[in-house]
Amino acid sequence: MNDSAARKGIGLDVLTLGVFLSVLALVSLFLTAKTEDPLMKVHAVILLGAFTLGVAALFMRAASGLNFDQTRYEEGIIKAGIVATVFWGLVGFLVGVIIASQLAFPNIMYNPDFGWMNFGRLRPVHTSAVIFAFGGNALMVTSFYVVQRTCHARLAGGVWAWFVFWGYQLFIVLAATGYVSGITQSKEYAEPEWYIDIWLTIVWVAYLLVFLGTLWKRKIKHIYVANWFYLAFIVTVAMLHIINNLAVPISLTEHKSYSLFSGVQDAMTQWWYGHNAVGFFLTAGFLGMMYYFVPKRAERPVYSYRLSIVHFWSLIFIYIWAGPHHLHYTALPMWAQTLGMTFSIALWMPSWGGG
Repeated sequence: MNDSAARKGIGLDVLTLGVFLSVLALVSLFLTAKTEDPLMKVHAVILLGAFTLGVAALFMRAASGLNFDQTRYEEGIIKAGIVATVFWGLVGFLVGVIIASQLAFPNIMYNPDFGWMNFGRLRPVHTSAVIFAFGGNALMVTSFYVVQRTCHARLAGGVWAWFVFWGYQLFIVLAATGYVSGITQSKEYAEPEWYIDIWLTIVWVAYLLVFLGTLWKRKIKHIYVANWFYLAFIVTVAMLHIINNLAVPISLTEHKSYSLFSGVQDAMTQWWYGHNAVGFFLTAGFLGMMYYFVPKRAERPVYSYRLSIVHFWSLIFIYIWAGPHHLHYTALPMWAQTLGMTFSIALWMPSWGGG
C-alpha cells in the first residue's frame, strides 16, 4: 500500500461521526423522557448509553493525539469482528439447545407470568442470532478483510468503519432484547420493530458506503469476483430490508407499528424478503467469502474466472424471482406461484455450476 503517511489529530471522519452520534444521543434522551411505553423506554436508555459511549470514545481518540497510519490495512476491526462472530455464534447455538430442550420438555423455563424465557420468545433469538449475529458478523468482517487485500487499499471512511461494526452490535442487542420482551412485528427473519429497522438501515447504508469507498480508491484496476458477491449481498439486503419493513408506527414514542402491506401483498413481500435474505445473505455473501478463502487456502487460482462471472450474474438474476415458492397453494395468484417455481428450478444451474 502506498497511501499517504500517518494522519494525526481530529479528522473529518471523527468530527462528522461525533456530531452524528451527539445528535442521536439527544434524540434518545428526548425519547427516554417522553415515552410512556415501558418497553420503548428500555430501548431508549440502551440507545442513549450506546451513543454517549460512542461520543466519549471518539473524544478520547481525538484527545490522545495518536498517529493513524494510513499506509497499513485496518486490522483492529478484523480482530474485533472475529471475537464478535465467535461470541454470537456461541450465544445462538446455546439458545438453540435451550429451545430444542423445551420442545422435548415443555415445562423447562416455562412461566406464564414471566415470558422472557418461553419458547415463543427465544425461538427468534436463536434464528436471528445464528443468521444475523453470527453469520452477519462473519460476512462483515470477511468483507472488510477481503476488500482491503484485493484492492490494496485501507478501508475507506476512517472511524465510520468502526461505526458500522459497533452499530451492528447495537442492532443485535436491540433485536434480541426486543424479542424476549415481546417487541416483534411477527415477520419471519424480520421481527424487529420500526425504530430498530431504521437504525439497521442507517448502519447498513454506512456499511455500503465504506465498502464502495474502498473499491473506489483501489490500487488494482480489476475488481475481484469476491467483491462482486459481497457488493450484491450488501445492496440487495438493503433493498429487501427497507421494502419489507415499510410500516406506520402508532406513535413516535411507542414501539408498535403496522405494516404498509396487507393480505396477500404482505405475504408476497415477506417471502420475497425471506427467500432472498437466504439468497443474498446466506448464499451470495458466503460465496464471496469462498471465492477468496478457498483459492487462498488451496494456493491455486479460481479454475475459470470467466465462469465465476457467469456464476455471479446468473445467480443474482435468477435468485431474486424464486420467493413465491414459499407460498404454493395459498391465495397468491397462480401465475406468481408458477413464476417462483420455474425460477427455482432454473436456480439449480448457477447453484450447482458455481460449486
